[in-house]
Amino acid sequence: MASIAVCPGSFDPVTYGHLDIIRRGAKVFDKVYVVVLNNSSKKPLFSTEERVQLLEEVTKDLHNVVVDSYQGLLVDYARSKHASAILRGLRAVSDFEYEMQITSMNRVLNEQIETFFMMTNNQYAFLSSSIVKEVAKYNGNISELVPKVVEEALRKKFAHAENHL
Repeated sequence: MASIAVCPGSFDPVTYGHLDIIRRGAKVFDKVYVVVLNNSSKKPLFSTEERVQLLEEVTKDLHNVVVDSYQGLLVDYARSKHASAILRGLRAVSDFEYEMQITSMNRVLNEQIETFFMMTNNQYAFLSSSIVKEVAKYNGNISELVPKVVEEALRKKFAHAENHL
């Protein structure tokens, strides 16, 4: 039986830290669904469709990775894809408490799905989508934080916002 994992996130935008986890997960699992979830506590810069397109572009060389989006419970999505695993990245100890809460709730909802944590490469341990957006907003150099296509999308987004103030 094929090992299938779901790698969820808001990916607003996708960073090299996200890609590190996705690429490494693609080596471990036969198939990885990278799913853009809408976090109701966040106001995204990019639409769901834009985030999916950016993820598809930066993962196009990974033939066992499928990009998707979903609204609802992650365990329901995982079950619909016959996934046995949820793949999550951890940057620091501060991520662990939040991730443990989510994992514990997912386990209550569906004990058949295991959660696997991967430590992000040390060079990306500080990196978050929020930091990238903040630096990009003020025209800082983000070329080492995100792929070129994401950098260009951020520049366009913030140029458009400035033109409409």
